[in-house]
Amino acid sequence: MRETRFTPDRGLTTRMVTTMFFIGLLYVVFVGALIVLLRGAWPVVLLLAGGVFVAQFWFSDRIAAYGMGAREVTAQEEPELHGAVDRLCALADMPKPRVAVADSDVPNAFATGRNSKNALVCATTGLLRRLEPEELEGVLAHELSHVAHRDVAVMTIASFLGVMAGIITRVGLWGGLRRAGGRDANTALLMVVIPLVSAVVYVISFLLTRLLSRYRELSADRAAALLTGRPSALASALTKVTGEMARIPTRDLRQAEPFNAFWFAPAFSKETLSGLLSSHPTLEQRLDQLAGISVRLGQG
Repeated sequence: MRETRFTPDRGLTTRMVTTMFFIGLLYVVFVGALIVLLRGAWPVVLLLAGGVFVAQFWFSDRIAAYGMGAREVTAQEEPELHGAVDRLCALADMPKPRVAVADSDVPNAFATGRNSKNALVCATTGLLRRLEPEELEGVLAHELSHVAHRDVAVMTIASFLGVMAGIITRVGLWGGLRRAGGRDANTALLMVVIPLVSAVVYVISFLLTRLLSRYRELSADRAAALLTGRPSALASALTKVTGEMARIPTRDLRQAEPFNAFWFAPAFSKETLSGLLSSHPTLEQRLDQLAGISVRLGQG
């Protein structure tokens, strides 16, 4: 892994390794359970599980970018955006990712990609209209730190487990029932057990990715503030983006909500139960951390 000037975070690395271990274990157990329950359809289950895993690893970042409406732009089309990314990449000593814009009034940004070679950083048109240059650089530094720390790749892969569980369950169940003929008592049991197993897998993977997501956002804020030396600019961007969310039509927010784990700020700012289901730490937590960094940099 190429080193950058972004501050390393051992806590984030530990959490990523732990999350991927349990996600991988969960996936293996899930596929094994389907093979046991659908003995007649095990070739279909294995083939589908392997195929979906490969497709997920190679194309999940593209699928996520497409789903969020990212359109790659040139330096001629968006000179200010490219200029900010160029400056930050030079400061961080990291390869420049592809740069994209999403045509959305929701003020936000995200990064995706398996590694730095095929990474993409995207800002929405709503964000570009609302932020000052220093604020925009703070947000972009936050997103570039996700690429440098590789947590964006972990989140992209891990977040698709629930989708895979649903696909494999439906296809495997369909194949198993066809082989069974749909007439014996075991068929009725399968109709109950398999969706239940799929639901359990989805809930566990959802909670694991949410725990990682909240920590990685704090880590990215910290790394961006230390790289740029302007935590106040990032704090201003956070405050402005969160405040502007209240003015965005609910329809637009709902379209962005499924990708909350990837956004710089969640599309809905309402608090969930004790933060357990939230993809991001609270605004207060993020601002408190940035205020502490400002104090330390001032003392330095």
